[in-house]
Amino acid sequence: MGEVVLRWTGHDLQFLGETAYGDEVAVGGDPTGVGAKPSDLLPVSLAACTAYDVVVILQKQRQDLRGLEVVVTSTQDPDPPWTFRAIDMVFHLRGPIDERRAEKAVALAESKYCAVAATLRPVVTLSHSVRIHPADDATT
Repeated sequence: MGEVVLRWTGHDLQFLGETAYGDEVAVGGDPTGVGAKPSDLLPVSLAACTAYDVVVILQKQRQDLRGLEVVVTSTQDPDPPWTFRAIDMVFHLRGPIDERRAEKAVALAESKYCAVAATLRPVVTLSHSVRIHPADDATT
């Protein structure tokens, strides 16, 4: 069982989180303050969880992955509590990667291995797409 901690800094709406690994994460509820917007952490967590598995799968397949960026678009209700309704992830992979293997890796990561996706899937519509960029493309 993992444990994380969140502490209020005592200033405005600024918090400091501590991960299970002991790393600090700044969280802020003020656009002029420091830290991530709390609701941004959910789609970031989904992208990170899925991307982690994509990297592992492609490395096991001996694909020459040279870069990865996930662009996430979320749809939330316009009124409180601003419930998430849909999250779309576009995986930009850089390198000489087999497109079929990349598609399969992303689908497998999202549908089978990512705990965040498994938790969200019953209540949020999840979607993804994959774009392969040449190794010399600076997109990722």
